Amino acid sequence: MLPWNDRAGTLSWLKLTVLLGLLAPGAWIAFQAATGTLGSKPITSAIHQSGDWAVRLLLVGLLVTPLRHVADWPKLIVVRRMIGVAALAYAALHLVFYVVEQAFDLGKVASEIVLRFYLTIGFVALLGLLALGATSTDAMIRRLGGVRWNRLHSLVYPVTALAILHFFLQTRLDVSEPVLMLGFFLWLMGFRLMRRWSVAVSPLSLLGLALAAALLAALAEAGWYAARTGVDASRILEANLDIEFGIRPALWVALSGLLLVAVNLARRPRAARGRRAVAPTPAE
Repeated sequence: MLPWNDRAGTLSWLKLTVLLGLLAPGAWIAFQAATGTLGSKPITSAIHQSGDWAVRLLLVGLLVTPLRHVADWPKLIVVRRMIGVAALAYAALHLVFYVVEQAFDLGKVASEIVLRFYLTIGFVALLGLLALGATSTDAMIRRLGGVRWNRLHSLVYPVTALAILHFFLQTRLDVSEPVLMLGFFLWLMGFRLMRRWSVAVSPLSLLGLALAAALLAALAEAGWYAARTGVDASRILEANLDIEFGIRPALWVALSGLLLVAVNLARRPRAARGRRAVAPTPAE
């Protein structure tokens, strides 16, 4: 079945749009390579860009389930597998570029992975993604059974956490983007905790979640800089309240969370009308 078709074999505009979006970062890297605009260290730039996109797509994949509830968009589930496979592809490309940078010396690559902690973490995350990718087909779902398959694919949570930690450790100075990714991850995991604890998805609960994720991201950023550079953590926290030099990652997390609150507010009346319009039959 073609990746842009639904199970009936007809064109799905949703799947086609998402597929093109997933291919765009790779096409952009290829375009930069072809035009010589990857910078003074093109392979290093390609390593970083592919790795960054692997982490971003892991988070986008985790966003599918919350967005189905927040935006009342159940059909979004059809693109989750596609996004996960794309995250695996960019993570694998990340490793391939690293091998190229090491002049295809696989012995050196292996020793670096063993000796450098941040590379070890990244490689473990890649192995986890490979396991998830290998078992993502319908045939494997049937073979493993729903319960075992879901238990295995819950590995996506520690895999994503390891990928973000790898992102932190390989970033030398400015950890703004890793902090941003961490904040989004905290929101995504917080949403799942809400669902597990039977907290209703409402504008109020989403507002609380947005503020909590932003606060935790700010604390993580302050703690990271304090531990790595000795900068007073309170100064980092205060910087989140001053946008003169730009918006800090924690504020972006809060703004993103507020956007989802707005989406939920916009979709709730429509969802309510839909529930009232479809009355259950006696058989249901």
